Amino acid sequence: MDEKPGDYLKRVRDRLGLGVREVQEASATLAREKRNSNFYIAASRLAQIENEESQPSIFKLFTLCAVYGLELHDLLRRYGIDLNELSSYGARLLPDVTRPVSAEVYGLDAKVPVPVRLAPSFRWETTQLINRMVAQWGEVPAAFLVGADPRKHTYAYLGMEDRSMYPLLRPGSLLMVDSVRRRISREAWKTEVDRPIYFVELRDGYRCAWCQVEGPRLLLIPHPSSGMPVKTVNLEQDADVVGQVVGVAMRLVAATETTREQATAPLKQAASAR
Repeated sequence: MDEKPGDYLKRVRDRLGLGVREVQEASATLAREKRNSNFYIAASRLAQIENEESQPSIFKLFTLCAVYGLELHDLLRRYGIDLNELSSYGARLLPDVTRPVSAEVYGLDAKVPVPVRLAPSFRWETTQLINRMVAQWGEVPAAFLVGADPRKHTYAYLGMEDRSMYPLLRPGSLLMVDSVRRRISREAWKTEVDRPIYFVELRDGYRCAWCQVEGPRLLLIPHPSSGMPVKTVNLEQDADVVGQVVGVAMRLVAATETTREQATAPLKQAASAR
C-alpha cells in the first residue's frame, strides 16, 4: 500500500461525493448516539487527517469507517496495524505465560500460510524450528478456512512453566477451548482422561485445571502428578470460566535444554549476521 492513508481517505470521500461539512455532521450524529465526543470529527480535523501526516484516534477511525462504509481492519492496516499479526506475536511474546491466543482471521482476502510439504529431516521434537521442518509453504485464502469450520473457538497457550495439568497437558501446548461449554459439568466420569478440563480466567492470570463447584466456591484441581496445590476461588467474583478444553496440540517428548539450544542456534547465528 504505497498510497498514504490520508490520501486514501480523501479519495474515498471524493468518490462518495461528500464534503467535509457533511462528514462533520454525520460524525456529530454518531457521537451523540454513542454519547462520546471522541467520535466527533470537525471539518478542520478531517482536513488535517487528509492533508497532513496526522494519525486519527481509534474513535475517529471508527467514525470514518461508519460514514464511508469501510472495513476497520483494512483501514488499520493502512496505518501499519495488521490485526492478522496478533496471533503470530502472541505466540512469540511472553512464552512462559498461560493466556488466550487470538485465532480470528480479519479480512477474507487475507492469505494464511500452510505447510505443503515436510522436509525429510522433520522431527516432532524441534517445534521451535517449524520453518525449517517445512520444505514448502503455500498460501490459502482465509475465506476457505473460515467456510470450512463454522464453529467458534478460543485458542489458548499453556505457558512453559505451567505444569498444572502435567502429564495430561504438557507446558507449551496449544489448546482449543469451546467457549459454549462454560458451565462446570457435574456428570460422572470414569477416568481422568474423560474428566473435563476447563480454561479459567482469574484476577492474577489464567489457569487450566479440572474444576469442581462447591456452593459459591470454585475448586481448581491440578493433576496429582503436577505437585501443585488445589486453588479455591469465589466463582462469581474471582473467576470467569472461558470454556472447556476440547482439543490440544502438544509435544509428546519434553524439550531438553540441549534441544532448545540446538533449535535456537540458527536463529542466533542469523541475528548476529545482520
